[in-house]
Amino acid sequence: MELILKQDVDNLGFKDDLVQVKNGYGRNFLIPSGFAQLATASAKKVLAENLKQRAFKEKKVVEDANKKAKSLGALEVKIKAKVGSGDKLFGSISNANLSEAIDKAGYEIERKFITIPGGLIKRTGKYSAKIRLHREVILDFPFEVIAEAVPRKKKAAPKKVAPAPAPVASKEEE
Repeated sequence: MELILKQDVDNLGFKDDLVQVKNGYGRNFLIPSGFAQLATASAKKVLAENLKQRAFKEKKVVEDANKKAKSLGALEVKIKAKVGSGDKLFGSISNANLSEAIDKAGYEIERKFITIPGGLIKRTGKYSAKIRLHREVILDFPFEVIAEAVPRKKKAAPKKVAPAPAPVASKEEE
């Protein structure tokens, strides 16, 4: 079944792409959910005309995405995390953590556009993530996970024992 996507669909395609899917997936999910429409001859003509009109605008958007990719490529991000024995993390680092770190550096990128191979990071070290700035611009973004500095505890000085209070004589002893 040939469909035209009305919006981006993960692992399938982007808005206005012409895609081939199985009949059940298209008929039972994509079309009723409003993600796609049937690719009839007239729908294809309308799509071609829209794409032709949008080509000029799209060129500027791609140029902006390339500029952003260039400036992001020069960015050096280090994510601090609590570490246990060796280089193993307490918890893990995900695309949300990377998105936060990039936001702190002054670039706003939604976490859904960041893909970390393997999903989660559970050890310190250097890693790489893919950031999709545009359907045609995908950046390989290097970053590092480092151990958070743990403040050393000072040895507690031995407690001074206060002298015991002198026994108070009771009235019966007098």
